[in-house]
Amino acid sequence: MDKSADLQDTVDEIARLLGASATLEDRSFRLLTYGAQHGDIDTVRQESILRRRATPEVRDYFERYGIARAGTPVRIPADAGLKVLARVCWPLRYREVTYGYLWLLDSGSLTDEALRRVEPLVARAAAALAQEARGRQDLGSGLRTLLSADPEERAGSSIEIEGPVTAIAVRESEERVAALWTLPRGVLAQAGSPVALLVPARLAGEVAQTTRSAYGTAAGIGGPRDDPADAWQSWREARLALRVAEHFPRFASLAWWEDLGVHRLLARLGQADLRELAGEVAALDPAQAHTVETYLDLGGHAQKTAAELGIHRQTLYYRLGRAERLLGRDLSDGDDRLTVHLGLKAARLRPRDGGGAVRPSPTG
Repeated sequence: MDKSADLQDTVDEIARLLGASATLEDRSFRLLTYGAQHGDIDTVRQESILRRRATPEVRDYFERYGIARAGTPVRIPADAGLKVLARVCWPLRYREVTYGYLWLLDSGSLTDEALRRVEPLVARAAAALAQEARGRQDLGSGLRTLLSADPEERAGSSIEIEGPVTAIAVRESEERVAALWTLPRGVLAQAGSPVALLVPARLAGEVAQTTRSAYGTAAGIGGPRDDPADAWQSWREARLALRVAEHFPRFASLAWWEDLGVHRLLARLGQADLRELAGEVAALDPAQAHTVETYLDLGGHAQKTAAELGIHRQTLYYRLGRAERLLGRDLSDGDDRLTVHLGLKAARLRPRDGGGAVRPSPTG
């Protein structure tokens, strides 16, 4: 019997024994299976079944009750505003890790004694989810082989998936958050620096946001590939997009490769090329660089730049004139403007080595 059928049988048996409507969701509130309806149905259960997941508002409401860390069933009261009936949330925990939630609509019959009768079934469901999560992690362990730029190494990958797919790169925080098992089915993930994920293209935004939020850092999303054999190209784009997200607040903290414009070209440059470009603006200190970059980012519009910087236009003109003299460039000349603008952007992507070109203040 496959795991999905086993989970369905388990939920059906729980619903029968308790005479209550039962729903089983994963850690990210995605519907896995549900039992027959018993009694009244509320909007939350109905939407979960129809849309296969809870809304962010409902999720926030439930998480306020500490369900992610609870080791025993949590009783959640009704909420007329959210059209939520009273229910019991039973976290599906295995070896101190929560892998999902069993939801039971409570008409008043779910006593502690009644719940104890189904404890073995709940434990079985938790173990099944844990086993599936471990299986996904085992499959993901070879993900970097599939994403390698070396064709011979890719040829040794045993992973078989269907497209279209998108690669995502997420930077781990200093205190790692074990979040990979909370991702939806069909997602491959492997820890590292950065974390590598390969997802169905339609789920790219959702998975990137979920993982980025869990790690509290930034994420880069590569372009989709119809053929999974080309996923390594999406992975390269994802890592470059992550680099841009970490250095340009404009794109933080979720950078889509397809939206990066000229930053895609800059991200592809090696350190020697970046150093050469950044050297064009090395004469500027951070405050001067910030003024010039803001001016150029706003298309040379003096009034908008002055307003953005909170200074008088005459002060702006003075600063720009001083910057031109330091650089030996004329900001009214198209080629000079382009050189200075690219130099300022390149300075952001250089390592923070404390020397060399100026690093503009963080405006992006």
